[in-house]
Amino acid sequence: MIRPLRPTVGATALVLSAWALSACAGSDYGPKQTVGTLAGAGLGGLAGATLFDGNARIAGAAAGTLLGAWLGHEAGKSLDRADAIYASRAQAQALEYAPAGAATPWRNPDTGSYGTVTPVQTYETADGYCREFQHKAKIGGRTEQVYGTACRSADGQWQVIN
Repeated sequence: MIRPLRPTVGATALVLSAWALSACAGSDYGPKQTVGTLAGAGLGGLAGATLFDGNARIAGAAAGTLLGAWLGHEAGKSLDRADAIYASRAQAQALEYAPAGAATPWRNPDTGSYGTVTPVQTYETADGYCREFQHKAKIGGRTEQVYGTACRSADGQWQVIN
């Protein structure tokens, strides 16, 4: 006798996790946002499958996976945003006050991410002052290094131009 194929909770969670992962591919997610989405999907699927019995178990796993992915995504996004805030504050301070060659450090105590912003040189153009800078950061275990130029706009704010 041939038995109908019935999806298992593990297979359902695997398919939904793969779907969540494919949604992350090619996106502008930061590392914490991606990890949060995937971890949330896995934990949510497990929790949903544990809370229900019988046929409701598959639906519980599916709902838990989707809810967990969303919650993890939002938590990770706020951590990525917090790193960016610490880094941009240090960059603004370095561009405004630091002499060429002096590093301005930043650190996010909640994530452990850290970095420095170092003005390299200052020069004047027909439109005003510009500063080249180097921004080094360690975020999510990866070291990033960016070189850029910022110029002072008419309102006195530094605008990154490249």
